[in-house]
Amino acid sequence: MTPFWTHYVGVLNLKTWVLWLLLLAFFLVLVTRSRKRAPTYLFAIVAAFITIAMVVRADVAFQASVKGLKIWWDIVFPALLPFFIGSEILMGLGVVHFMGVLLEPLMRPLFNVPGAGSFVMAMGLASGYPLGAILTADLRRKKLCSKTEAERLMSFCNTADPLFMTGAVAVGMFGVASLGGVICGAHYLSAIAMGLIMAFYRRRSTDRTPGIESSGGNIFLRALNAMVKARDDDNRPFGKLMGDAIRQSVNSLLLIGGFIILFSSMIAMLGTAGVTSGIASALTFLLKPLGVDPGTISSMVSGLFEISLGTQMASQAPVSLAQKLMAAGAIIAWSGISVHMQVAAMVQGTDIAMGPYICARVGQAILAALFTLLLIGPGSKVATLISVPALSAYEHASIGWLARTGLATSIFLKVSGLAVLGGLLLATTFVSRRSPY
Repeated sequence: MTPFWTHYVGVLNLKTWVLWLLLLAFFLVLVTRSRKRAPTYLFAIVAAFITIAMVVRADVAFQASVKGLKIWWDIVFPALLPFFIGSEILMGLGVVHFMGVLLEPLMRPLFNVPGAGSFVMAMGLASGYPLGAILTADLRRKKLCSKTEAERLMSFCNTADPLFMTGAVAVGMFGVASLGGVICGAHYLSAIAMGLIMAFYRRRSTDRTPGIESSGGNIFLRALNAMVKARDDDNRPFGKLMGDAIRQSVNSLLLIGGFIILFSSMIAMLGTAGVTSGIASALTFLLKPLGVDPGTISSMVSGLFEISLGTQMASQAPVSLAQKLMAAGAIIAWSGISVHMQVAAMVQGTDIAMGPYICARVGQAILAALFTLLLIGPGSKVATLISVPALSAYEHASIGWLARTGLATSIFLKVSGLAVLGGLLLATTFVSRRSPY
């Protein structure tokens, strides 16, 4: 016979546990009346719920953890490892300082960030979350950008992985490879637009790194001198530099994997407890008058927490293809609380605030949905031109882990080479326009 107290406490009913914990949190806030203590109580209540839920529904937690582990190992790890290692090596060799001097005349007027941000922009746009945040934090630690400039830079350089958008989303979820151009185009256009908007963030602030405008001499010589000086200051043998890069990259990827597995389990527990359905009902009530189809609300709720689950549900929503793509574009730009927590962990130890980044993610999600609508409508011909031929290998389901790593390595080499070459060409144009002869 079931004990009478289980009917009231709900040991086997996660929905009842949610109500009990919410009532407890409300009671503690009322008793203390302290805004500073409220977040502590809230996080403690959430942690208690997650622990209880994983004990009560250990089977669901295990399956969700395995799913998160598979996503990390099959997709995230091979896609990011070459970029992590390569970017660490390039920073140690002084290439960031080289590009910083070359592209200062471009990055400063457009995005109001130092030229070194061009390296973060190139690597961030080509690799995926959260490398842009990691490189931004590295620039801040090395005092290559100010606090305000780092917040601007991180707001538009921390983007989704092109392999994920074209392979996992377009081919794997929607089943249409040609949609990769629309998804990538809307995402990158919204990121650049957000960068232009964020240039006005604290524009009158004096928190700014010295530029190169007052420096004399040829810009190429100054760039080379900056690279040599940075390499001399680093002073690590190449073998040690490579070893440090591999160790730091693997440690960062392990941390990212932990976040993915944890949030995969958390989302499963919230779904089992009925929390996600409650949020979906509230969003339906708020967004339905704005013309948002209720069929996309559940995918948005999942995308609120995790990008992969959200985009998968958006591709399966019982709505038109246009609304599916718009929802997927908004979810990819938002990136999910899981990625936000990864970013917060990566910038820990710096003075970079997360507030501007979160606001930028909301803004980019709206812009991505609008650009998606534009690219599948008036700009459909432009969208067909946006493609990355190297990503077609993802259309084959049999592609292995090493093949994905090799593909990511190839993209890294192309992007880094094009970034340096583009910097040289832009610097040449800048010098020729300023030349008195």
